[in-house]
Amino acid sequence: MNKVLLLLVALVVLAAPNLALADPGIPALTMTENADGSQDYTMTLQVVAIMTALSLLPAFIMMMTSFTRIIIVLSILRQAIGLQQSPSNQILIGVSLFLSMFIMAPVFEKINETALQPYLNEQITSIQAYELAKEPLRGFMLAQTRVKDLETFVEIGGYDDQFQEPADVPMNILIPAFVTSELKTAFQIGFMLFIPFLILDLVVASILMAMGMMMLSPMIVSLPFKLMLFVLVDGWNLIFGTLANSFGMGT
Repeated sequence: MNKVLLLLVALVVLAAPNLALADPGIPALTMTENADGSQDYTMTLQVVAIMTALSLLPAFIMMMTSFTRIIIVLSILRQAIGLQQSPSNQILIGVSLFLSMFIMAPVFEKINETALQPYLNEQITSIQAYELAKEPLRGFMLAQTRVKDLETFVEIGGYDDQFQEPADVPMNILIPAFVTSELKTAFQIGFMLFIPFLILDLVVASILMAMGMMMLSPMIVSLPFKLMLFVLVDGWNLIFGTLANSFGMGT
């Protein structure tokens, strides 16, 4: 966010000669120095910065929340059952999005309580709101990130021996480490889901081969049995419950 604001400031400064020749009106940029040395910008500039940040919102949702793990697990589940287009991609994304909102609700509530509401009530500055807002999100990501993944990106970034604890790691290292851990966890859950359906496929294939029905695809025969198995064990309830508990919702 700071880099975006600095870039906008630079563009305004470059355009200053032309602005001076324009008719007087609403000032393009107003900066106010705070007692602690920080700076506040005009609401117009803040709105521009917020609109710019909104373009990155899909990346924030996918990379900094529970969305990645959920959508990968659901995609692996669909392939394990043998369904290519059902549920459709739109349904999987919608389910993953709303399940992510449910899992992330405590984090969002804390952000609203500690950062958003004080900022809207003009009790803190925008920079202070940003610093306060990222702490609950940092805590969530740290709880899901493996130490090994953190150490890997610390080493890649050349920050060896600069951080005493995982909480000291900056966001530019924490985010890729969090994504790496999420991918590993999602594939582990997906592997456990794949096993029972794979066993059922092997059983059906063996039976068909023993009966001499070589030309009949085992996938077609096993599909209704896999659907029946998934429904009988209340699969959706188990999957959603497992995903929520994997983020510590049940603790």
